[in-house]
Amino acid sequence: MHDLKWLRDNPDAFDRGLKRRGIEPASTEILRLDRDWRATQTKAEQLQAQRNRLAKEIGAAKAQGGDAAALLLQVSASRDQQAVLETEANEMRSRLDARLAAFPNLPADDVPDGADETANKLVRAVGQPPGFNFTPKDHVALGEGIRDMDFARAGKLSGSRFVVLSGALARLHRALGQFMMDLHTREFGYTEVNPPLLVRDEIAFGTGQLPKFSEDLFRTTNGLWLIPTAEVPLTNLVAGEILDAARLPLRFTAWTPCFRSEAGAAGKDTRGMIRQHQFEKVELVSIAHPDRAAEEHERMTGCAEEVLKRLGLAYRIMLLCAGDMGFAARKTYDIEVWLPGQNAYREISSCSDCGEFQARRMNARFRPRESRGVRFVATLNGSALAIGRTLIALLENYQRADGTIAVPEALREYVGQATIAAGE
Repeated sequence: MHDLKWLRDNPDAFDRGLKRRGIEPASTEILRLDRDWRATQTKAEQLQAQRNRLAKEIGAAKAQGGDAAALLLQVSASRDQQAVLETEANEMRSRLDARLAAFPNLPADDVPDGADETANKLVRAVGQPPGFNFTPKDHVALGEGIRDMDFARAGKLSGSRFVVLSGALARLHRALGQFMMDLHTREFGYTEVNPPLLVRDEIAFGTGQLPKFSEDLFRTTNGLWLIPTAEVPLTNLVAGEILDAARLPLRFTAWTPCFRSEAGAAGKDTRGMIRQHQFEKVELVSIAHPDRAAEEHERMTGCAEEVLKRLGLAYRIMLLCAGDMGFAARKTYDIEVWLPGQNAYREISSCSDCGEFQARRMNARFRPRESRGVRFVATLNGSALAIGRTLIALLENYQRADGTIAVPEALREYVGQATIAAGE
């Protein structure tokens, strides 16, 4: 949500930010709605003040034995008129809030301009893609060759964009989640959380999934939403709260299933596990002092990178352009891992600084030590990592000519073996 007071003072900056996002200027419309709401609210308040004066006049008239009937009629008419105006003002404010809620966060100054991924900026590349003396297979061929990845049976159970993992690949998948959680909690100080997977409307609204992206979510018959990422419940842990500045930053992590309808992905990544309706992910969330959000963003990205470093996977960091960022983000780093089966880097994590945008929607604040009053916190989130895509990367990067898969050293204590072959 945007700060209406800031928008009143900085309409041109608001419009410039929207333009960088590919959205037409809207400050004139917003400020008109704002003026209409404030004018109506002022009229209602003036009627209340008028009625207070009339009350004194009625008291004086009665004290002098006079007739206050006419004054009482004015009070009654004023009360009715005020009720109408307050109803109108509430409706106007609801329209204003709904319109504001539809706009994405404004990009940070150091975010590159651009409409899509072609304008993203390479920050750094880490590691070298492996060299093979054979033609590498993709994860589908490898998984089906091992006979532990089954899309046909998943289709029978649930339809397209699902998979059944079994045997060694199910163990490897579980091992990845355990490895990531141990790393983030034991070495990086994140607090492990096991959150609900179903959330209310206002919780999905708080992180920006609603109302704009309702078609991308799954909803239950009783009105709850299946989470598309643990960012949603983790960030909302502080919704409606006023935190002590000494507690910041709060750092949470969770390993959860995630559910996405992929409504906007028709025809994209239909083969394999790249884009599914159900997948698992380890999520990182930080609740930080807004003056230190940029520092926290770099730290979080480094935590996600460390997973890939320890797994020995080549990757690169991309700074997303304004037109390619998510709705709630003001700055995002994508981490892309090398996939030999596609001969390309593919996203495995997004780490985003959302500034105060989500906090305003959630009303999450803190008491600064340096000043009186309260301020909105900054919120940050990042995948560390998407487990299914990490599994894909391991299969493709650690494949051997005979179709077996080497297990990275960091995972062997979790998996209990150094090599994965068919039938294991």
